[in-house]
This record gives sequence, structure tokens and C-alpha cells, in this order.
Amino acid sequence: MSQISNCRGELQIIRTKDSWALNQLTKHLAPDLDHNPASATMSEDVLDSMLDLMRRMPPTRVEENVALLCDMCPDYADDLLGSVDQPLQVRQDKATGKEYLICDYNRDGDSYRSPWSNEYDPPLEEGTQPSVKLRKLEIAANEAFDTYREMYFEGGVSSVFLWDLDDGGFAGVVLLKKTLPPSGPNEPSGSWDSIHVFEANERGRMAHYKLTSTIMLQLKIQGETSGEVDLSGSMTRQQEEDRPLPEPAAHIANTGHMVEDMELKMRNLLQEVYFGKTRDVVFDLRSVESLEKQRKQRELQKELVGLLKR
Repeated sequence: MSQISNCRGELQIIRTKDSWALNQLTKHLAPDLDHNPASATMSEDVLDSMLDLMRRMPPTRVEENVALLCDMCPDYADDLLGSVDQPLQVRQDKATGKEYLICDYNRDGDSYRSPWSNEYDPPLEEGTQPSVKLRKLEIAANEAFDTYREMYFEGGVSSVFLWDLDDGGFAGVVLLKKTLPPSGPNEPSGSWDSIHVFEANERGRMAHYKLTSTIMLQLKIQGETSGEVDLSGSMTRQQEEDRPLPEPAAHIANTGHMVEDMELKMRNLLQEVYFGKTRDVVFDLRSVESLEKQRKQRELQKELVGLLKR
């Protein structure tokens, strides 16, 4: 059983560093902040307003705007951080020296757990930990996706985090990040961030998986004549599948195949639909060559076709 649904896809082109959003945050939320945040209805209204604003923000400034909203509405910080995808950050495990990625899924308070040493940074005595059985699976999954990262990205950083669910199943997140720094003063730069969140529930010799994948892409081009152009945004897709589970270790192969297929589909969608659509819009707005020259070329082609038909 396989089902794919489109949750959200948006790409924006931004040609300025000035963000109108920062001036709108206080104005938009001011009426709600005067109420008691203990009210369930008001809490939902404020959180919905915050999320609605974030959807209208320039993708390149999501971290800045999230931090501003958390400072303005600290009572809703945890809910906001758990609802808004942000570009992944890289940290180094002090015990092993290996790099890992941090996000809301390996955060406990102000500390983040490393998948390599299973330790929190800054140290946390009673931080959330996976069960012993799940920790073994987490170690194997990190090794497997480290190979996947090298095959498809030839660099970057990957991390896998697993946690137990109350119903007996488990959930996890696969994180992948690749950054392309500019090779020169006017050379392009960019970053690719993948967040694949999944749930796994065993049903005898089968397992049911729910996968939600988000890709955040940022490309920046800066030239002396064209100025600075940012093409950035995020795309989210969901998928559910039932797969055979001959042994517990098969969870790694099953989720690996799902992540691989999803990333391939989303990459092709970005290339064919979003980049293609952007190119078509630009060409419709402004021709690269003289329109008169193109008209003469079309007339010449028609004349040649007419001669060939004689």
C-alpha cells in the first residue's frame, strides 16, 4: 500500500535584504498578547497567527523571525519551535569529534543529544534517551545513512535520532545537510536541508510506516551586473507504506528505501516543476534576445519549411 499526498510546496525569489515581516510581527500579534495565554482558544489563536506569519516570511530569514517570535511570546516558544522547520545546524561531538545535526527532535531544554556518543551538549543529567533496544537500532541507522549521505551528497552531514512511542512503536528523524560555499567573490552558493520524520508500527511480520519529508533549499547568486538573487523555499510531502519485517534490523532498510525514493521524487519535482516554472516566467517577462530578431528567425524557419515541402 502506497499513498503520496502533497502537503505544501513553495519557492520564493527574493531580490532584497529588507524584510517587511519584522515590522509586521508586533502589529499582527499585539491584540492577542493582551489576553491571558492560559485560555486554550486564545492560545490556539496566537499560535495560528504566529504560524500564519511564518508562512509569509522570506525563507532566508526563518531563524531570525522564529527567534523574534519566541522572544515576543515565550509561552508559545516550544509549540512554535516544534511546528516550524528551520535550517539544520551542525555541532561537533566533544567525545568522538564527529559532526552531527541539531533540531527540535534531539533537543531537551537547551541541550542537544549526539547520535554518536548519546550524550547531551551542554550536559544534561536526566535528558530523554531511547531504550537500549532502540539505541542499538539508532547506532546502526546512523552508520547506514552516513553511507547514503556519501553516495548521494559526497559530503555534508547526516544524523538519525529515534525515540519510543507510548503505543509500543517508535518514531525517528533522518537529517541530511549539504552546504555549498562560494568558490569566489561572485560565485553561487547554496544549501540543502532534508528532514524526514517517520513513525513505525509493527504488525506481525509487516510494519506500517508514515513518512513526512521536508526539503529546504537555498541558492544565492551574486554578480556585479545582476546584483544578488536568492532562490529559496521549502517543500513537504507525506507517504505511508506497509513493508515486510523479517527482523527488527529491517526497519533500517525499509526507512532507507522510503527516504531514498522520496528524496529522488522531490529533487525531480524541484528541478522540473519549480525551476522550470521560474525559468518560463522569467522568459515570458523579459526575452533574452531581441524580439525583432526572434520574429525574423521564425519567418526564416517558415520560409525554409515551405521550400522543403515543394
